[in-house]
Amino acid sequence: MSITLRDAFSVTRFSFWAGVMLSTLVGGVLYVVTTRSIESDVQERFSRHAKYAQAVINMRIKSYTDLLHGAASLLQSGETISHRQFHDYVQGLDLARNYPAVDTLNFATWVREDERPQFEADFARELQAFLGPGARPVVTPSGRRSAYLVVTYIEPDATNTQLYGLDLMSNPYFRTQLAQSRDDGRLRASGRPIAAVSAPNDNHLGMRLPVYRHGPLLTGAEQRRAAYLGSLGIAFSLPKLLHGVMDEMPIPGVRMTLFDVGPREVIGHDTTTWPKVLFDSHGTAANPTPPLDGGDDVFTATLPLDFNGRPWQTTYSVPKARLRTHFDVYYPKLMMAFGFIGSVLLYALLHILTSSRRAALELAQEMTSELRESQTRLQLSHQKLRRLADHAYQIKELERKRIAREIHDDLGQSLLALRIEAELLAGRTQGTHNHLNTRARSTLQQIDTTIKSVRQIINDLRPTVLDLGLSAAVEWQVDQFQKRTGIQCEIRDDHGEIALPDHCATAFFRILQESLTNIVRHANATRVKVELRLNGGWLSLTVRDNGCGLPPGGRNKYESFGLVGIEERIVILGGTCAVFSEPGGGTTVIVSAPVIGGPEPAVPLQQEHGPGSAVV
Repeated sequence: MSITLRDAFSVTRFSFWAGVMLSTLVGGVLYVVTTRSIESDVQERFSRHAKYAQAVINMRIKSYTDLLHGAASLLQSGETISHRQFHDYVQGLDLARNYPAVDTLNFATWVREDERPQFEADFARELQAFLGPGARPVVTPSGRRSAYLVVTYIEPDATNTQLYGLDLMSNPYFRTQLAQSRDDGRLRASGRPIAAVSAPNDNHLGMRLPVYRHGPLLTGAEQRRAAYLGSLGIAFSLPKLLHGVMDEMPIPGVRMTLFDVGPREVIGHDTTTWPKVLFDSHGTAANPTPPLDGGDDVFTATLPLDFNGRPWQTTYSVPKARLRTHFDVYYPKLMMAFGFIGSVLLYALLHILTSSRRAALELAQEMTSELRESQTRLQLSHQKLRRLADHAYQIKELERKRIAREIHDDLGQSLLALRIEAELLAGRTQGTHNHLNTRARSTLQQIDTTIKSVRQIINDLRPTVLDLGLSAAVEWQVDQFQKRTGIQCEIRDDHGEIALPDHCATAFFRILQESLTNIVRHANATRVKVELRLNGGWLSLTVRDNGCGLPPGGRNKYESFGLVGIEERIVILGGTCAVFSEPGGGTTVIVSAPVIGGPEPAVPLQQEHGPGSAVV
């Protein structure tokens, strides 16, 4: 009947070729997914390295900016700073080791036309004292202007006298930037490479910071112009700055290209190429800006960079082969082989399993049928047990009620008659037979004590206050509980007396008794709140305490039947029970049941009162 494994996978059968095609498809899908996953991981790793390199560039530019601010603080800390002091300060910075890309740190003094003769004399005297008598600085370019910004200090190469006396305000482009920097107090970065020291793919850039006279805080352009001392500048080599960053990247062969994407008019005189390429790690003197790498075998990342207000853009590129390991190359092929072989084995297993599917289905149907029959019998047994429990509850309540009524009617009347006789005897012997009167009064007290005990027994069996209604019974029970335990209780009943069947009222009363008993035994509470509400034909009873709450697993504790009894009583009425508790947060028991059209009691209740019954 069954098909053998050899027959099932014969090359002449359709199932063989279907399995081969399916396994090939699974292997191909795994190969493509693995390849794309590796590609994505490698791309993400390259992006992280590019972002790290960008952060290093930002950090280095920030350090050069801090260098300017530190030198500016020195210049404006007093009235005058000599060339010797500035030289010693820069020597202490050790620019070659701490700031290797910095070419020069220079200061240009602000001089008005009327101050020029005195400035030239003082400048020549100080420079000769510092460099020797051969130093003869001249303000260049020649000519008269309303104001000058003359290069006064140059470090660390202080002997380079070519730039001493250069008037930075003579350049129209720099004049505008320097005037703006003077008026707003902000650092300015050069948009053009410094032509005197720059070469193809070897650009040198500058940053300048205004320096003001020591004094109060400057708030406006006029105050800044009045306190303006000059401009402190720094010139640095862009290749040295960026090659240091490239050396820190763990990926060999990464190409970095830096563009200035600022406005065309400030990039340089040649605006045919824009954005302007400031640096290319693959550039040479002969070919400073080779074409950017591209294609499917190259990873590229372009990130923005802020050069003190100048918008730059850095493009990183690297061949994908530089980022792939040997494992990355062979892993997709390994996954394809694993997918093919695994699919073949899985297909063979499924094919073998399907050969016995019919027998398994028949067995499952048979087991399902038996299980359904067992479930039906279990449900019937459960219903019978619940009906039996309901019957037992009703018999128990009827027996309690009968015993309570018999005690009330028989023993109560006898005790009442006995008390009347004792009261008469005490009254007649008063004043005539003192000894007999004393014995009669003692007997009367014993009868009163017995009557109280009988009342307590009757109330324990079935409180007579239940005959007055559930609301009265709840109020009486809570009052007795408060007197007996000293726990503060609060009752909320917004509906007054509620007309209920006797079995329903008794069940709610017993639930209240059990809840209060649990509070006394386990809760350690100081306050209890009881609410009785009628809403839409449903009666709800809520008992809430502020005790220690139920411990974890407390509801399923062995030989703990309090909550089980509450649940069974309310389920018999066709209602619901909910218990909310948190350790240390108290416990709330909420039961609800329909009081209109609810289930009738299993045993009919009979009227036990007779005419002329005495009330104990």
